[in-house]
Amino acid sequence: MLDTLDLQLLHALQLDGRAPFSKIADVLDVADRTVARRFARLRGTGAARVTGALNSRRAGHAEWLVRLRVHPRHTGAVARALAQRPDTAWVSVLSSGAEIVCIVRVAEGGPAPLETLARHPQILQVTAQRLLRHLMDRRWLGRTSALTTEQIAALHPPDTSDTATVGLTDLDRRLLPALAADGRIAYPSLARQAGWSESAVRRRLDELRRSRVLQLDVEVDPTLFGFSVQCLLWLTVTPCQLTAVTHTLAADPETAFVGATTGEHNLIAIVICRDADTLYTHLTDRISTLTGIERLETALITSYTKRVAPTL
Repeated sequence: MLDTLDLQLLHALQLDGRAPFSKIADVLDVADRTVARRFARLRGTGAARVTGALNSRRAGHAEWLVRLRVHPRHTGAVARALAQRPDTAWVSVLSSGAEIVCIVRVAEGGPAPLETLARHPQILQVTAQRLLRHLMDRRWLGRTSALTTEQIAALHPPDTSDTATVGLTDLDRRLLPALAADGRIAYPSLARQAGWSESAVRRRLDELRRSRVLQLDVEVDPTLFGFSVQCLLWLTVTPCQLTAVTHTLAADPETAFVGATTGEHNLIAIVICRDADTLYTHLTDRISTLTGIERLETALITSYTKRVAPTL
């Protein structure tokens, strides 16, 4: 489990993943070295890391939500193979042990990623639906509730974003894999890996962040916050009620993600609960009472082979 300082540090990094430890320490009123040591411990034990993720919409990419049915004996191997692909994100194994869900990014207007996946000998069935839009403008509250309003204001970078779509450059394609592995990688190391000057890397990274093509996220296991159950919801919602249902779900503290999709289910959500009993109560006393939900399908997420979107 995490203590108060761990929670504050992770919340601070969620606000600005590359904030200097000196700035975080000043806001938290602790020593610089204390903050640095805490993050080194969290990262060294695999409890948390900062990662850089591509914002598909800002980069002009389409996202497809792909469900794959595989033989249980090969689930791990298929999930690892998917995770190694540069066009995948959020590769997760569901509770049945025979189903994997992931996001595949393709160029806008490109075909759904069915043909190559269907040829894999261990994949029995593939379905893909376009993820039309991410419908939440906040992170999961379970990991963003440790700081005061004043501390958040002191750490949150000013909003200077440009809403225009930004084309990726050769430098970006060198930077993004390194930032996905370590969102806090030092500029000299990042420049060496990219093979460009440090000044050029600094400028481009600042441009990517200001345009929100690059989003920094903190990957951390919700069980460390005391939440042991993550559930994927597929919802079929009456179109005229879709906006109302979305707003209600997005406001619930259990909700970590809401997105609109094509297909039979027009809404997907992830909820995180402390245990199975809490999930049952949330589904029966909350979700089932919402007007407009015609059908609900649920599946527990048992593991993540790759994260980097959607952000929990």
